[in-house]
Amino acid sequence: MTVTHEASPVRRAGGPARRPQTKRPSRRAAETRAGYAFLAPWLLGFIALTAGPMIASAYLAFTDYHPIRGGEWIGTENFTRLFDDPRFMDSVQVTVTYAIVGTPIKLAAALGVAMLLNNRKRGKGTYRSLFYAPSLIGASVSIAIVWKAMFNDQGIIDDIGDYFGTWSGGWVGDPGRTMPMMILLAVWQFGAPMVIFLAGLKQIPNELYEAAQVDGAGPVRRFTKITLPMLSPVLFFNLVLETINSFQIFASAFIISGGRGGPANSTLFYTLYLYQRGFGQGQLGYAAAMAWLLVIVVGIITLIFFRTSRYWVHYSGEGR
Repeated sequence: MTVTHEASPVRRAGGPARRPQTKRPSRRAAETRAGYAFLAPWLLGFIALTAGPMIASAYLAFTDYHPIRGGEWIGTENFTRLFDDPRFMDSVQVTVTYAIVGTPIKLAAALGVAMLLNNRKRGKGTYRSLFYAPSLIGASVSIAIVWKAMFNDQGIIDDIGDYFGTWSGGWVGDPGRTMPMMILLAVWQFGAPMVIFLAGLKQIPNELYEAAQVDGAGPVRRFTKITLPMLSPVLFFNLVLETINSFQIFASAFIISGGRGGPANSTLFYTLYLYQRGFGQGQLGYAAAMAWLLVIVVGIITLIFFRTSRYWVHYSGEGR
């Protein structure tokens, strides 16, 4: 006969029996679950609205997909057709011209105004707000409509040209004037890079300018030897950001040209032509190929900026 003995709780001397301890979840595990719960809405939105469409467009780029008839796999045919498309080449030329000409002018205007505001003692906040305001509304549809009205045949810009005898006729319908008009609209929105330049100028010690002035350095030499080197990281940031933005111009070109990119393809920017092929003609495979080619080109340009920045961007405390 087997006798079993039931284990009794261990008693401490002069105290009650100890109960078996149950393992409680740690505070770190609870915080981790809470973090995932807060992250879930963003993650679901990213998958549904960004990652999912990107994967789908990558697939469509290798098909001849049409919303009505569907499509089939055609390999790299869309990419090879791009370079045989004269309107595609026109859109590349228009966009590259806009980026190469407009971006430096916009950054120069932003830096110039930032330097003027940095030296101003009174009313700096008011002027900064006034100059920054166009960046908030400049890319809107309403401003594009106003801009088109200003530069058409009966607009105020044409009246000013007639008064001074410098030009006549609207800019909107002249292929030779539409690009300057679009660049002016971009330069007018220099407020965002101006604020960033102004923040960078605040970080430059005044002692450097005072010492250079004592040594006899003039304004130009102080600008080239102190301001530009000390401001080069901010300049690099603005250059990369504005270059990427210049390749993505769409709303103003669509409104001013009526979605056609005219006259004579002078406002046929890359994204506008992409919209025409994808949503106007239903060639979503062709448009997806254009979109991914743009991503690759912008990525290469950005990589070149980063690779060459070591030769002209100077960071404080960095030995050279």
